[in-house]
Parts: sequence; C-alpha cells; structure tokens
Amino acid sequence: MTVGAIIEEPLKIHTKQSKAERRDRVHWLLEKVRLSPAHASRYPHEFSGGQRQRVGIARALATNPKIVIADEPVSALDVSIQAQVINLMQDLQQEFGLSYIFISHDLSVVRHISDRIFVMYLGHIVEAGLADQIYSHPMHPYSRILLSAVPRPDPDARRARAAHLRDDVPSPLHKPSGCAFRTRCPIARPVCADAVPPLEERNGRQVACPYTE
Repeated sequence: MTVGAIIEEPLKIHTKQSKAERRDRVHWLLEKVRLSPAHASRYPHEFSGGQRQRVGIARALATNPKIVIADEPVSALDVSIQAQVINLMQDLQQEFGLSYIFISHDLSVVRHISDRIFVMYLGHIVEAGLADQIYSHPMHPYSRILLSAVPRPDPDARRARAAHLRDDVPSPLHKPSGCAFRTRCPIARPVCADAVPPLEERNGRQVACPYTE
C-alpha cells in the first residue's frame, strides 16, 4: 500500500467522505505531520524510520480522535529523531486537543511528555500520580527501584542501588499470589502473599503497598 492509501484507510472505513474529500484530507494530514502531500504516492520502504512514524501519526489522526494510544512510539528511533517525533506529538496535542496514553519503558521520554504517570508491574498498577511527584519522590518499592535504574555517571553507586532488586521477573502467566512484586521486593512481608494490595490514596497519589514510608 502507498502512504496515501495507508492514511486513507480509516477514512474509508469510518466516514462517508467522497474520494476527493479523502484525498484532500490525506494531503492535509501529511502537511500536519511535516511531510509533503507528494509523499502520498510513495511506499513505506522509501521513508526513514522517523518519517514512517509520522505517517503512523497521520493515520492515527485521520478520524479526529480525542484519545491516542501510543505504544512505544519512539523506541526504535535515534535519540535526535525521538525528540523530533515527541515535539511533533506535543504540538499536535495542543492543536487538536488530544489526550495521549503513552506506553514506554524509556523513563526520560516518559518524564518529558507525561502529566500523570501510572507505574505498572506484571499488569498491575502499583503507583499513580502526577509526573513530578513520582519522579521526585517515588513511594512504591518498584517505582523507587525502576527510577534508580536510570543510567548515571557513577557505576559504583548504580551497583549499590540495583543490588536491592532480587530474583528474576516471574512469568506473567504464573504470577505470584498476592502482590505480584513481592518475590523481588526489598520490604516484602509474609502477608503480602495473601491478597493483591489495592490502590490507596496517599500523599496526593495512589499507591498499591501498605508498607511504603
């Protein structure tokens, strides 16, 4: 499929626009993601990774969504291209009034783009709150260890922080009983195996651990 056909497909499925209207919409969307309307006749293999991601963004915006779910949208891109795509997404967010559900393991990107953060472990939300709160003062043991794993120019200090995380990640198909993080948690107690801890309000956020300080 050409890039134009890829972007046009949601319009064919979800709208009653004419062929001319769809073509005009495709060209308009390409311009919005800073590509040329002439690119509509080209194929994806003719584009760079960053350009292909822009095509994906244009397709996602084709039908005027209010929420866009972006699963690792920049993980395969070079750092400089990541910044361009993130800046584009933020510009489009303001222009179109979008909300993003942004899924990523890149903590620096998450901090840059997020207003609120949900920290998850094996499918469970363990902490939720404003981005600045979680980055400046994480409360759940997993949040603390996750943020401590961010590379820093001090290898000795990093080894000391990482040493608190024990064992391997359990299989998502066979999660531990109770708190899924308990088998690796430095403050786990026997009672943690009894039930999944609920998210509770604490210091302006939600935390799924009764033993956080």
